[in-house]
Amino acid sequence: MKKYVDTGKKDTRSGFGAGLTELGQTNPDVVALCADLTGSLKMDAFKANHPERFFQVGIAEANMMGLAAGMTIGGKIPFTGTFANFSTGRVYDQIRQSIAYSHKNVKICASHAGVTLGEDGATHQILEDIGLMKMLPGMTVINTCDFNQTKAATLAIAEHHGPVYLRFGRPKVANFTAEDQTFEIGKAVQLQEGNDVTIIATGHLVWEALQAAETLHEQGISADVINIHTIKPLDNEAILASVAKTGCVVTAEEHNFLGGLGESVARVLAENHPTPQEFVATQDTFGESGTPDQLMDKYGLNADAIVKASLKVTGRK
Repeated sequence: MKKYVDTGKKDTRSGFGAGLTELGQTNPDVVALCADLTGSLKMDAFKANHPERFFQVGIAEANMMGLAAGMTIGGKIPFTGTFANFSTGRVYDQIRQSIAYSHKNVKICASHAGVTLGEDGATHQILEDIGLMKMLPGMTVINTCDFNQTKAATLAIAEHHGPVYLRFGRPKVANFTAEDQTFEIGKAVQLQEGNDVTIIATGHLVWEALQAAETLHEQGISADVINIHTIKPLDNEAILASVAKTGCVVTAEEHNFLGGLGESVARVLAENHPTPQEFVATQDTFGESGTPDQLMDKYGLNADAIVKASLKVTGRK
């Protein structure tokens, strides 16, 4: 069994900031827009180094999306930055009409997603954003798992033509993927190989899936662990190849089970290879105030929950 090492906990939003800083130096077409959250989105270095390419729009997220759409007409590559709730729910009409409908080359970069936003509570903890964004025609949806992967994804989406939703988080989490990785949009990453159960995870749940796989291994159950960083377009081939071996699947995400990764996987399976599936996700509920760890435990978004789901689904084969 392959061992993964946490090289030091870092927040994924800082991975975005590092990637944006590098893009500022290497791609003169990249511009950045922020809705009064420059520090929270780690956009300070880009602002300091390229003030002429940084636009502080204030608490006017809808206006930010319209500005970004317009900038693409002149060949710019706009990266918008605010919390996930304000990047999607607050501005869905502007994204649909001004960005997605005309396939504008805007990169919607969203921090503080899910319950790990923590003490700010339910009004800020959006758990339906993946569903909102993946339903928009032509929208690429990415949810990264650690600092290194978030930085790599930020660099990669600048080279991709078309609208992108890049989702990441607030807390410091395990940083375990390769620093020099190449991020390939739409290509899943197999982290462990196994024959008894497929565990498909995204975002903060990827590290939890690896911990769950270790526990299962101690119990004589081998897990195929797949990091789905790109929810749309989904890597159908990787999913189907894995379940052909294991015959069952657990999906794990920091998102509502309605509309998220799990439902996308279920569709692929229903169309191609009907397979027992268990969902580790929030169960059609809003969040609440608390520490990230408290909330992940309460809502069953951790390694223990993945182990329980894996034991349950293997019994359904």
